[in-house]
Amino acid sequence: MIFAQKKLQNGLQVVTSTLTSTKTVTLLILVGAGSRYETDAERGIAHFQEHMFFKGGDKFQTAKDVARAIDGVGGDFNAFTGKEYVGYYVKVASEKKEFAFDVLSDMLLHAKFPQEEIEKERGVILEEMNMYEDMPIYKIGWDFEELMFGDHPMAKDQIGTVELIKTVNQEDFQNYKNNLYTPDNIIITATGNITESETLELTKKYFNFEDKPQIQSRFATPFSWDNFGKGEKSRVFIRNKKTEQAQIVIGFPSFDRSSKKTDAVKLLSIILGGNMSSRMFSSVREEKGLCYSIGSSVDSYTDCALFSTRAGVTIERTSEAIEAIKEEYFKITTDLGRPTAEELERAKNYYKGKLTLSMEDSESVANFYGTQFVLKDKVVTLDEYFKIIDSITIDEIVSVAKELFVLEKISMALIGPFDGKEKELEKVLLA
Repeated sequence: MIFAQKKLQNGLQVVTSTLTSTKTVTLLILVGAGSRYETDAERGIAHFQEHMFFKGGDKFQTAKDVARAIDGVGGDFNAFTGKEYVGYYVKVASEKKEFAFDVLSDMLLHAKFPQEEIEKERGVILEEMNMYEDMPIYKIGWDFEELMFGDHPMAKDQIGTVELIKTVNQEDFQNYKNNLYTPDNIIITATGNITESETLELTKKYFNFEDKPQIQSRFATPFSWDNFGKGEKSRVFIRNKKTEQAQIVIGFPSFDRSSKKTDAVKLLSIILGGNMSSRMFSSVREEKGLCYSIGSSVDSYTDCALFSTRAGVTIERTSEAIEAIKEEYFKITTDLGRPTAEELERAKNYYKGKLTLSMEDSESVANFYGTQFVLKDKVVTLDEYFKIIDSITIDEIVSVAKELFVLEKISMALIGPFDGKEKELEKVLLA
């Protein structure tokens, strides 16, 4: 794998990762946008706009034109909206690499956002919202983020509000695009059977931005955990809903992406609940039979992060499940619960193995490098990253566990038929 990056005079970052072992090319465009950048009045505009970019530009003038063009070369294309960035990608056979630049540049630079298409898409997005609302396994994640982040933009889900979806118009989309889709806020990542010189040549040919002002700031509101757990704010949210299974997330504030402790936290999450040999899986599921699915994860952002364990549990045994998850959290901070050398080695090999397997695909490589640039990380290659992972010790794992897993900071979101039992379940968590 050959990695190269260049910042053009207008601020556009161009990243190339050449893979000689593949016959495909993935072009991924990442933009600093998403729910993190939105005011309350704008909630959901980045996600709606993501849909609208596929409605056509100058050369590919309709959604059907875009779809037929990409289908016509056997390519894959899609987009996604996160809290801190939005992504658009096309994956094609390497001989069609120029086509990928052609279609994506037309979508992003020359989007028209026709009002008649906006009216049609309102219903599509409202149905997408209804789908997530009806799926507790998704809704529980949104509830937990809102509980943890409070009234900050980080708490808001990407799909937005019904009001925005029903009222946003062509002018709103053009203004949002002009404000954030500027070259200094865009990363172009080309990965696969493509050289740096080809990437730069095609970028200059197709991504010819008009002069645009630089964005004034990354985020409207920085985030801080300083007041977390203080005052009257509850650390438990229970959504009463008739379900066949309770959905639960229990977690803590964690270290942001720039922290040197973040990689130790990732290994900690694998040891606790990252796979079928993890402690949560072995104890809560296999030994106690309290759930079907359970897993721990870390969601890291620019200036904040969440460490959480999520499970679908038997309704009648929810209190037991809360106790069992708490037990595994706090056990690992004790001398008797310290990770063993075998556990740490297994976690390292699991993490590196999964990353290595993913790097066989040009799309995953594009994501690996592109997100480092859009989030302003210190950029590392895969080999450099593996050296960082290999250097982490048991003492570091225990140290971050002791910092994270503090009873005064534990929080829980829960969905299920628990009307009248809220205080009882909250007591189980906080006792």
